[in-house]
Parts: sequence; C-alpha cells; structure tokens
Amino acid sequence: MSNGVNATMRRAYRQWVIDKPWLILALIAVLTGWAASVIPRTTLDASADSLLLQGDPSLADFRDVSERYGAAEFLLLTWQPESALLSDESLIPLAAMADELRALPGVLSVVTALDVPLVESPRKSLSDVLGDDPLPTLSDPATDRALAIEELKNSVIYSELLSSKDGTLSAVQVNLEPFSAYDKALKIREDLRALQVDRSLSETERLQLEDAELAVKAASAKAMAQRSELVASVRLIAERYRQYADIFVGGVPMIASDMVAFVRSDLVVFGAAIVGVMMLVLAVVFQRARWVAIPVVTCIVTVAVVLGILAAMDWRMTVISSNFVAVLLIISLSIAIHLVVRYREIHQRNPDMADADRIEAAMAAMAVPCLYTGLTTIVAFLSLLVSRIQPVIDFGSMMTLGIALALIFAFTVVPAMMRVWPAGKPMVHTADQKPFTRHFARWVDERGGLILTLTGALVVTVVVGVSQLKVENRFIDYFKETTEIYQGMELLDAELGGTIGFDITLAAPEEIDLFADLGRSGNTEADAGDFADDDPFLEDDPFSGSSQDDLFAADEDLFASEGDVFAEDDPFADGDLFSDSTDVEKAQEAGFTPSYWFSLQGRQEIAAVQNYLQSRDEVGKVMSLDTLFSTVEVLFNGPIGSVELALVQRSMPADIADLLQTPYFDAERNEARISLRVKETSKTLRRDAFLQQVKDDLINELGIEEERITMSGMLVLYNNVLQSLFASQIMTLGAVFGVILVMFYLLFRSLSLALLALAPNLLAAGLVLGIMGLANIPLDIMTITIAAIVVGMGVDNCIHYVHRFKREFALDQSYTAAMHRCHLSIGRAMYYTTLTVVIGFSMLILSNFKPSTYFGALTAVAMIAAVLGALLLLPRLIVLLKPLGPETNHAVS
Repeated sequence: MSNGVNATMRRAYRQWVIDKPWLILALIAVLTGWAASVIPRTTLDASADSLLLQGDPSLADFRDVSERYGAAEFLLLTWQPESALLSDESLIPLAAMADELRALPGVLSVVTALDVPLVESPRKSLSDVLGDDPLPTLSDPATDRALAIEELKNSVIYSELLSSKDGTLSAVQVNLEPFSAYDKALKIREDLRALQVDRSLSETERLQLEDAELAVKAASAKAMAQRSELVASVRLIAERYRQYADIFVGGVPMIASDMVAFVRSDLVVFGAAIVGVMMLVLAVVFQRARWVAIPVVTCIVTVAVVLGILAAMDWRMTVISSNFVAVLLIISLSIAIHLVVRYREIHQRNPDMADADRIEAAMAAMAVPCLYTGLTTIVAFLSLLVSRIQPVIDFGSMMTLGIALALIFAFTVVPAMMRVWPAGKPMVHTADQKPFTRHFARWVDERGGLILTLTGALVVTVVVGVSQLKVENRFIDYFKETTEIYQGMELLDAELGGTIGFDITLAAPEEIDLFADLGRSGNTEADAGDFADDDPFLEDDPFSGSSQDDLFAADEDLFASEGDVFAEDDPFADGDLFSDSTDVEKAQEAGFTPSYWFSLQGRQEIAAVQNYLQSRDEVGKVMSLDTLFSTVEVLFNGPIGSVELALVQRSMPADIADLLQTPYFDAERNEARISLRVKETSKTLRRDAFLQQVKDDLINELGIEEERITMSGMLVLYNNVLQSLFASQIMTLGAVFGVILVMFYLLFRSLSLALLALAPNLLAAGLVLGIMGLANIPLDIMTITIAAIVVGMGVDNCIHYVHRFKREFALDQSYTAAMHRCHLSIGRAMYYTTLTVVIGFSMLILSNFKPSTYFGALTAVAMIAAVLGALLLLPRLIVLLKPLGPETNHAVS
C-alpha cells in the first residue's frame, strides 16, 4: 500500500515539478515578486513590551507605579564642558541647546541645572520656601554661582542626578510626551488578558481583545517611529553643541532606537555578506556557476517569501527573532547542498542517464532524510514556544514557518533550475577524487580510541562549563565599548547615579494612631523623652524641655494667623498646629489626617530603607520622601518632628511638591515610593541575588512586613525574564531530545541506532553551553536560542549520515566499508554545508551589537561541533557497537 502511495506521489512530482520547470519557476517568480513588494512594510520592534515576560504580575505593578507616580519616558544627555560647569562659556550654550530641545515635537519638558530651584544659594529658611516668592535658579542673574555649584555637588536632591560630585558634569533630562493612544489600547488589552486568565471570554470580549491587540500594534509602530525620529533629532542638536562640551545621549528610548538600527544594519549588511561568502565558498567547492546559483537562489527565495508573509501579517521582528533570517539561510542552504551533491553523485555514476531521470532519482533519494531533518529541526525550534518571552516565541514560530517553506522551495526551485540549466558533462574535480572527509574516515578507522578519549574529556568539560553557566547579563555588555550606548551608560553609572530603574513601594501599616504622635507635640518633658528615644535622626530633640513657643521661636511667623502659608480659611490657622488634644480633634474634624509617611515613625522607616539601599555597591542615586525631609531639615536648620512633617505634607509649594513629594507619595493609597537607579556597570551586580537580598533585608533586618513591600521597575522585569529561561528552555531540552529520539526510532527502526544518533547532538548542545559557561557568556534572552539551533542543525547531520549508512551497509554488510563510502558521499555534503555556514556566520563577529557577535560565533562553534560529532563520534560508535542486524541486509527504501 505504502509503495503504491509512494509511486503515485513520485509520478505526480515528476509530472508537475520536474516536467514543468518553467511553470514552477514562473509561479515562484510571481510569489517572490509579491514578497519583495511587501517586504518594505516589515517592522522591527524593540519596545520594552516586546522583551518582557507575558503574564508577569510584576509588569502590572510596573505599569501601575508608572501611572500613579507620573514616571514618564525620558532621554538623558550628559554635559561636560572644558570650561567650568557654571561659567558663561558653559551655561549660555547649555541654555540654547535646552531651548532647541524644548521646541522638538514630542518633548514634554527639558530639565537642566538652569531650571531647578535652589535652596542653599544662599540658604533659605523654611518660611522662605513656603512663602509666595519663587525660589531662585541659575537662570537668575543674581544667583551666586559659587554657592550654586556647591549645592549641585552636595545637595541630597541634585548630586548625582543633575550634577556629578566633582561638579564637572551635568545632566540634561528630556522628558517625552506619553502616547495616550498606545497607553489606552494597552490598558484595554491588559484588562482583557487578565479577564481571560480568570474565565473564558465572551464572543464580544474576544473581538474586543483582537481589536485591542491590533490597536496596540498600530500605536506601538507609530510610537516607535516617532521615538526614533525624536532620538535622531536630539542627536542632531547634540552634535551641533559638541564644540562646547562632551555630550552623550542615553535613556531607554535611545537604546531601543539604537537596537533597531543595529539589527536593521546587521540584517542588510551581514545578510548580504553571508550570502556573498556562501557564493564564494560554493564557487571554490563546486567550481561551476550552476551549483553556486541554484542553492543561493533557493535560499534567497525562501527568506524573501517568509519575510513577505511576516510583513503582510504585520508579524514584527524583534532583536531576537530577527536572527531567524540568518538561521533560515543555513537550513535552506543545507537542504539545497544535499540535493546538489546527491545529483552530482548520480550524474558521475550514470552520465548517460536522462537528466530528468537523474533529477528524479536525486530528489527521491533525499526526500525521506530531508523530510525528517526538517521535522526534527521544527521540533527543536518548537521548544521555544513554551517560553513566555514573546520574541523567543516569535523566533520559534518564524523558524517553524521558514523550515516548512525551505523544504517546499528546495524540492521545487532546485529541480526546476536543474532542468532549465544544461547539466553539461559530469565534473570530476580533485576534491571529488580525494575529498577532505576521507581523513575523518581514516581517523575513525585508525584512531577510534583517541576519539572516545577526547569525547570523554569533552564530557567532563561540558559538565564543568554547564555548572558555571549563569542566567545573568549586564545590559551594557550588549554593546561594544566604542558605541555611544556603552560610553554613555558607563558615564551615567560613574558620575550620575546609575542607569537601570528600580522602585520599592511601601504601604502604610494598617493600624497606627498618627494623632497619638501628634498629641505628644512637646508639651511635656516626658513626651519629649519618648521622641528622643524613638527617633534615630534627632541629636537634639526639638521637643526636649521646651514649649511650643520655644520650638517655633526661630520662625514664629510661620504659624501666624494671617499673611503666612495658612490662609484665613485654614482650619489650623487660629492656633498652634496640634498644640493639644483639642487641636487634634479640630484636625480630625476638618478632614485633614497626616499620612503615616509624614509622621516620625514613617519618616524613620523610609530613612532606614534609603540608608540601607545607599550602602549597597550596586546602587546609585536613591530618591524618596526622605530626600524631601532632609531638605526641610536643612531649611529648618535642625531636626524636625511630627508637627513639622505634618506641615510639610500640607503646605509644600507646588514646585517643591512636584519635585520632591508627588513622585514619591500617593496620598490616596497612603503609599511611599523609594526610587533608585542600579549601576549596570557594577561587576558585583547579580540581579536575582540582589533583589532577593534586598527583600530579605527589608523584612528581616528592617522589620517591614512582606505584604507591605512591592518591588517593580525594569530591573525586576528583566530579572524575571532571565529567571524564566531555565524553567522554560533548558528544562525543555530534555523533552525535545525525547521527541527526537522517538522520531529517530521511527526513521531508523532501531532503538540502539536512534540512541547512537542522539549522542553527538547531546554532546554538541552541551559543548556550546559549556563553552558559554567557561567563557563567562551568560545565558540570556539572546543566547538562549543557541541551544535550539544546535539541536536543530545537529540532528540534520546525524539523520543524513545514519540514513546513508544504512543504505551503504546493505550493499556488503561491512561496517568499515560503509563508513568509508558514507564519508566520501554524504559526508562531503555535510562538510561543504558546514564550511559554507561557518565562514558566512563568522562575519557576524564584526557587528557592533554583541548579541549578533555571540550569535555568529556560537552558531559557528555549534556547526563545527555538530559535524565533527556526526563524522567522528557517530561512525566510531556505529562501527564499535554494530547496531545493525541481519534485517538490514537489503536495500533501504
């Protein structure tokens, strides 16, 4: 029955492909032309959303915190003049550059050292700050610049935020307008996705989700285009002012824009280079234009059609999934080379056979192994679909589509071009008489013990290397030291307080009597003593042995009934604030309840957290309500207590509140935010260990209840992505090898032979991971796909070799003779494929984007390991263990 089906399929293939080559080529030309017309619509997505873990609860926390505390996207420019930072030679061009930046579409605001309020130049009193007169800035001619530079260098607000500690470097923060359409569509989508987790969506909700997905895509593409245009405009402005200062541009939007630029450049430049090198190697190997053009055209058609489909579906590539182009070139070239080599063998052995018959015989001989290599490679890449990282999922999906089309085009384009391109005489080249692969056969025959010994040594190396493999990465290491991203991030870490955002939000305790603190406002020495014992910040307790009149003697009109910060309708204006329990009752009746975070206890807690974080080497600038309180202490000229803290909450001027209160306090939720930046260049930074240690110390050392703590920010999100890799990828490799073992058994009809064929793949995959561990190359979202590539490509070689070995062994039942014949035939195709791919992918080492560099180098190593395993270890194991029985003493169909 199966023979009849095979015969029918073979006749149909002969009739519609081999006998109608011009029709096939015309159809493919039309399809390729369509693809070429839509390829320009292909988009690259480097947004943060495209690199995050799907369903990550920390993502909801991150978006919630960003929305409530007004954390907008921004670009950061460094300004390091040769002259003094606050000299006219520096400030005049700085002001001019800031004005040009403000005029750009999409810019919300620009903050420089010229714009921020100064409270110590000269030092102001608390009543000055709370008064109606605006605070001075550097833009005011009367400002004392000598005092201002000291304030910028040493202020708890501005040091390492707007100015370096040595006062030679300043920052320019360009705040970007939010994309309301994107945010709105994203919220709708996330709400519906969350609902989908809890229950099945109704038909209406499902359609709404589909619409929201499309809306997010459209808004994201528009946002990315506008951000890239804005980044380019900012860079043009910065370039014009580099005659006045050294300037680097940083920030997440710039990094995303540059990543897209790097990937797009790599796709064009290195894609063309890989194809060019492939053509050169094929020319050297085959020495005929026919055998150069046919494989290369097949590769180009495959990649072009896949790209066209992606563009038509608006299926966007990311910095990870864009690697599918290079890998698809490998796979399609490999299939084409195997078909060409097999055809050449048949042509050499049967020079008088009709060309159509030779083509049919070659395609028939390679159909089964190529089909199985395609299926097993698809299985390897399907392992990526269990990831919750969308770019990794996309990479696996794109490769699945690409491999399926590569098989179709290989078995249509190659035979059709063979038919229309005259075959000529069979060429017997020196390489055909004495191919290099004969040396591998001799080593298997003569040095089998050495091969097994080296394999054992490699196994030990793999175990050691894999044990050192870490799921970690410094984002800065994605870029070479010569790039602006690297230099800018390094400077920001060293001088301006770090690069990667991290937020800790603390909820107030559920049960606490704030007015109990306020009621102890210093009327008795006993109460004062209580504060002195409780408050670690008070060297001289402001309540110790003094009345309220004494307490506010230095600034008595601060609490005057008229003409001060309290208006006539202020419920607290008719007496001293919270002077006794009666005033406490008045405050409660008036509806004003000071937050826990503006009490002595709350301030102590925030200060303890901030001090702890600042003690960590990995941490740069830390900002919280304690920054505000410390500033008020400077203005108050001494420590402050609960009364002053309550006053701060109620009476801060808008400009000070916008700078130091609103970004760190949510009155509605009674929640405080501690915002910090982590130094990406820190050699000691281990994200997961750092985050776990911080949380443990907050709970165990500082005594904060776990349920009150929420950690969010890009640091947390990226760490969650990294930590998911072992669970979603490395562990699934075992399942992948299990599936491939079953497929090997179905193909070879021998469990022992299937196990032997699996061994080189296990070693190759382990070797690449081991090399990564020994070379300190971390496993991250970029390098995780290498394991799937190794498995996918490695099984191809083993399938081709074992399938051919069974055919050769059936001729004379001699393991050694069959091994030598395999090395001179299928081994040659494996060698040619590997040589072409390794040389081609070595070009990626020149990329400025280090993930592309690692990808090229590790892929080359993977291919070498795979082919050596298939040509040395696999035949040695077959010859040694002799897994083929008498049932193989017939031709393999």
